[in-house]
Amino acid sequence: MYTNVNLEAPVGALALLGTGFLIFTTAIVLIHSLIKQRKGRARVVLISMGGITAAYLIAVLVFSFASHYWLLARGEEKHFCELDCHLAYSIVNVTQSSPSTSESNQSTRTVITIKTRFDETTISPNRGNGLLYPNSRIVTLVDDHGTRYTPTAEAGTLLTTALRPGESYTTDLIFNLPDQARPARLLINEGEWITHFVIGHENSPLHKKAEFQL
Repeated sequence: MYTNVNLEAPVGALALLGTGFLIFTTAIVLIHSLIKQRKGRARVVLISMGGITAAYLIAVLVFSFASHYWLLARGEEKHFCELDCHLAYSIVNVTQSSPSTSESNQSTRTVITIKTRFDETTISPNRGNGLLYPNSRIVTLVDDHGTRYTPTAEAGTLLTTALRPGESYTTDLIFNLPDQARPARLLINEGEWITHFVIGHENSPLHKKAEFQL
């Protein structure tokens, strides 16, 4: 299974929350120590804060260096780990055509059809049949020269549409590429900024990605 993390999502989330709580608590103690002019205690607390932060950053980098790059073939799925379930994404179809008269005649319209599937085999025993609302997604197309593009339009069911276990839908993403460019790879990743600080998440610094071959 290809996923957007190499550490279980609940573990990564708990590590981030726990570290954030420790830093917040030590910051309060530091402020109190400075107000009371207890410089010795303030120095110890400041060193502790630095140690906690450094340990967390080292853990982020360790999991990033241990990650692998994957280039998924047509039909292969990339799983996005939620706290108690997985959403699976795959490429269904890629088509290219001439642009409409309202668009530049120097570009080619590329339509990529993405399937989103709520993998019912990954839900926790007590989750039930409730709706899952996906986080925001960032989709990037990379051409054969390494140039990156974002969609100019989205048709069909939106990528952030809620699903129940076992349900799926397709989304058409439209890109306008220069005539000389050829679509090579597609990256789908999470758009939430907080994921850049989660241990083992592909958005974290230096973490390798799982991309789709076009």
